[in-house]
Formats: sequence, structure tokens, C-alpha cells
Amino acid sequence: MPSRVHSELVFTVKDRCRVCYTCVRECPVKAIKIINGQAEVVASRCIGCGNCTRVCSQNAKVFLDTTDDVKEILKGNAVKVACIAPSFPAEFSDLKEYKILVGMIKKLGFDHVIEVAFGADLVAHEYEKVLDDKSADHTISSDCPAVFYYVKYYYPDLAKTLSPIVSPMVATARVAKDLYGKDCKTVFIGPCVAKKAESAELDAVLTFIELRKLFLQRGISEINSVPSEFDGPLGNKAAIFPITRGKLHSVNKSGDICEENIFVASGRVDFREAIKEFNTESLSTQHLELLCCEGCINGPGMSREGSSFSKTANIRNYVKDKLERLDYKKWEKDFNHYKNFDYSRTFTSDDRRNPLPTKEEIEKVLHQIGKFSPQDQLNCGACGYDSCIEHSMAILSGLAETEMCLPFTIDKLHNSIIELNTTNDKLASAQQSLIQSEKLATMGQLSAGIAHELNNPLGIITMYSNILLEDHKDNEQIKNDLKLIAEQAERCKKIVGGLLNFARKNQINYASVNIEDFVKHSISSIIIPENVRVTFSSDLTDSIADIDPDQWMQVLTNVEKNAIEALPPEGGILNISLSGTEDDILFSFDDNGTGISQENMDKLFTPFFTTKPIGKGTGLGLSLIYGIVKMHRGHVSVNSNTDPDKGPMGTTFKIQIPRRR
Repeated sequence: MPSRVHSELVFTVKDRCRVCYTCVRECPVKAIKIINGQAEVVASRCIGCGNCTRVCSQNAKVFLDTTDDVKEILKGNAVKVACIAPSFPAEFSDLKEYKILVGMIKKLGFDHVIEVAFGADLVAHEYEKVLDDKSADHTISSDCPAVFYYVKYYYPDLAKTLSPIVSPMVATARVAKDLYGKDCKTVFIGPCVAKKAESAELDAVLTFIELRKLFLQRGISEINSVPSEFDGPLGNKAAIFPITRGKLHSVNKSGDICEENIFVASGRVDFREAIKEFNTESLSTQHLELLCCEGCINGPGMSREGSSFSKTANIRNYVKDKLERLDYKKWEKDFNHYKNFDYSRTFTSDDRRNPLPTKEEIEKVLHQIGKFSPQDQLNCGACGYDSCIEHSMAILSGLAETEMCLPFTIDKLHNSIIELNTTNDKLASAQQSLIQSEKLATMGQLSAGIAHELNNPLGIITMYSNILLEDHKDNEQIKNDLKLIAEQAERCKKIVGGLLNFARKNQINYASVNIEDFVKHSISSIIIPENVRVTFSSDLTDSIADIDPDQWMQVLTNVEKNAIEALPPEGGILNISLSGTEDDILFSFDDNGTGISQENMDKLFTPFFTTKPIGKGTGLGLSLIYGIVKMHRGHVSVNSNTDPDKGPMGTTFKIQIPRRR
């Protein structure tokens, strides 16, 4: 029996796909490929079950629309026969009776409407012969094309065990060709998508959804249609086929595994597990009766309204009523006429399995997604695969991406956030440094101008106050006044000198210096009160670094003096330490003084800002330090605490500079 060839039964509408992986999760054969964040159906792997079209909330998965093919058939002059699946009562429960549906189908342009239930009666008869033959090999039986596609593609060695009997759809088509001529056009109408590719013996296949679409397009409704009876031959008990175990009930088999060697399974998970067990011989002594959907009443070609229970009840009630009004003599006559027709078919294997990767290849991919131990393999299923190993195998097959692993992606996101925060902190620090540099540059220009203008008058004041001191050295009162003038002029001169040092863009005269000895020398260069203890430690293995000795001595002595002056009156401790790497030197000055308030932290390196009493400082020391450190391509950071409730009070200055020029 030739199959109808379609390149795609199911495909993706990319604009609608939100990459939720629901289709991956629900696809029984994982025929979904995630590429560039889009879920695409792999036609060569697809078995046409259409399950993805039912579970996709965005309607991004759609099945092949064949309404145009049917429209072309309806335009033709050949006899047109509609073969309607026995699951129609579950779909068209909104119609008062089945005759209305038949009339609506005929109004579309079909000459005859026949029940596929009669074909099911014929197939059930063939299947009963297989079950009653105790010497026959055990088989996998299904009227669902998706099941035998699955066996052919993914268990090719079991293709020979598929029951060699056509489906009720094909059996009905053969009956129609006998009744209405070989040239008649047959269209199957049912709940299944895979039927569209099952057999070339039918001219077209419509789903119930597409039939409703045609009714809507043609304006056909219950109101403007004439109710009509099915054209013969009519179906019998096999009309119960669409529900789970329906076929067994039609041949008076219970399907009880304790009484009979028949195992029944339906649904995307159970039918695969049954085949797997059959292949491993634990079920090899059983005949398998399988459905890909949980009964044809839940096929993807049906509308989504209504529960499985109500649909089953509709089928049951229809069959019960049908059997009460059936003309058994007429049915028996038709059945006996057609039961000896050829309803056989053959199956050939078509291996489409992906090659199995090696253990090493799987482990390599597991490491890529952060799975370094069995404990890391959460098997959460968020990616759409049942286990991390299955996901890794799909990645190796080109069907999946590493980003599909939710825990891995969350970890990457967290790391990205951390890196982004670090980058933001660095950016903020760079912006602050730029602002500080702009401030210093502006203040430097101002300072240079002030210093230039003040130097000459200050020199004159100093010179004449000293001359007057010589002339009035015998007058104590005048002498003291002149001495005060000279001292204050000298103080002003020092301030002007500081301004010049701050404003001057000095060249750095690098020299290789033993930093440990240099720090010790700086400590000995300052006055340390008796109630202050200064400690020094070093973790350096290489104490040689390139600095400008004169400028760096200014840096160290300024920081050390500031730290000592910040200690309380009763004294305290200043800890100076050195550490570093092969590339950098880190100076740390840690005191237990009063600390610097938070509101003053941003002003520390601003020229002329000082927290010292009037006359005790100019506010240029830290600005000078900042400039020298920056010229050495270094960095200054300050941490301080003024609240004893938050921990030890005090301030820590850290200065980091490159070890080499």
C-alpha cells in the first residue's frame, strides 16, 4: 500500500514561537530542533502525531492544511465520496443528530457520505483472525499511522511485527472504490493529522477542524442543510474504535492481560514504553494494541472543546443508539460481501535514528552546561528532555542548545549580573576619578594663578619685616609685632609653595627602590608622639619597585601625618603594611582614630577641603597625594567608620601602584 508523501505534516510559524520548549517536552520522538532561539519541526524525524499543535499555547505549531486540495476535488466531475471517521460524535456534539452533519457534508458537494465504521468492522474481523491464531507471531497493532511511523523510524527491527492489516480508513476507501467506481474521489474526514500521509489510496484527508473551516467558508450550517442518512454500507459495533480498547470490544476481547495475551497502551508516553518493553522481550509474548493519542477522540484534528469523559460518553451513546436501529440483515449481507476482500499491507523499516554518541562526548557536553558530577544532573525537564543526558545527546545531534538548560542559564545570568555590577562599579569609580581629575585640573589652574600673584608681595613683606626687625630689635613691643608679621608671611609663603606643588604637572623621575626600606625611612622622617604606636609589616617577596622617590616620600609622609593627627588625644595605633603581586604594590595605612564621616568621603581629595582646625592644615595634602598617585598610574581607596556600633572605628587608606614603570 503506497504512502502519500508530504515534506511536512507539522511546521512552525516562527513569529508566534516563544521558545517555551513545551513542544520539545511533548513530542514523543523529539522531532523539534531549537536553532537561534526558534523551535523548528524536523520533518525527517516527525511521525505526524500532531501533539505539538495541541499543546502549543501560542499556536506556533500548525499542521498541513489540505482544504485547498479538497476544494479542487469538489470542483471536479468525478463521483465524490466522503469517508467520515467514527469519532465524529465526539466532535459534532453541538448538532442535534448525526443526519444534520451528513446533510452539511453533502451540501459541500460530496455525492456520498459513508461511515468508516464499516471499514472498522472489516479490519476488526481481520484482527480477530490474528488474535485467535495461537501459532501466529505476536504483533504490534494500531490504526494510528503515527505508531507505525514510530516503529519504522525508531525501532526498524520491529517493522516486521507490525500487524499487516490496513486501517479502517483504507479499508473503507477500497469499499468505496468497489461501490462507486475506481475513478471516484475519496476524502477521509477524521481527527488525525498523520492520516494525511498514511496512504495514496485516498485522494485527500481532512481533519474535523478543517471540515468546520470549510463549513464556515461556504456558509453551511444546521439551518440551511437538509438532514440525510449515511450512504451504505453502515457500520456496526466497530464504531466504538475511537476510544481506548474500542477495537478489542468490537471483537469481544476484554484486553485483560490476566486472561488474554493482549496489552493495550495509549498516549505519547505509554505507547512508547510498551514498544520498548516489547523490544526487550518482557512484553514479547503479548500482542500490542496501541494508540499514539489517548483515544482518537483526543486527536490533534479535533476541536479542543469538551473533556475526554464527555467525548467518550458521546461516542458510547451514539453507538448504543446505532446498534438499536441497525438493520443487522442488511449489515450482515454487506459484511459478507466485503469481508473476503484484500485488506493486507506490508511494512518496511526506515531507520531514522541518530547515531549514539560516546560516553566521553556526552560528558564533554555535560561539562559545558555545568554538570560536573551526577549531583549536578537535576533532570528537571525544563529543557524539554527527560534527563540531562538526553539533553546532551540532543545537543550533540544538533537538535538542542546549551541555553535550554534552565539552571545553567540562570547561573550564567547570575554571573552576568555579577560581572555587570562589577563593571558598573568600575565605571562609577572611573567617572568619579574623572570628575576628581577635572576638579583638580581647574583648581590647579586657579592655584597657579594665585601663587604667581602672591609670591612677589609676600617676598616684599618678608624682606621689609626682617629689615624693620633689625632696626627695632631694642623695642620689645615692636619687635614682637614685626616677628608675628614675618612668621605669618612665612606661613603664607609655605601655603603658596603648596599651591605651586599642587598645580605643577611634574615629570616623574623613576628609580628602582627597595620599597620596604623606603617605607621605614618615611616613618623615621615624621614626628611620632609617645602615646602613638606605629607598626610596619610586609608580605612582599620582591621588595623592588619603580617610583619617583621625592614625590613618593611626600605621599607616604602626608598619609602618615594625617593618620597620626586623626588619632584621639589618648593616642592610638597606625598599622602600615605592604603586599602585592608580580605586577602591583599595595600600601595599606590602617588607624584606629575617629574616622571620617560619610558626608565628607566624597570631598577628601578636593583642594582646600580639610576637617582640621583653622591654622592646622591647608587642605592640599590629600589633593597632592591623589595627583602623585595618578601620575604613577595608581589608585587610592578609603574606608572609614565613625560609628562604634558598626565595628572598630578608624580609617584605612589603600594605595595601589604598578610595580614597574
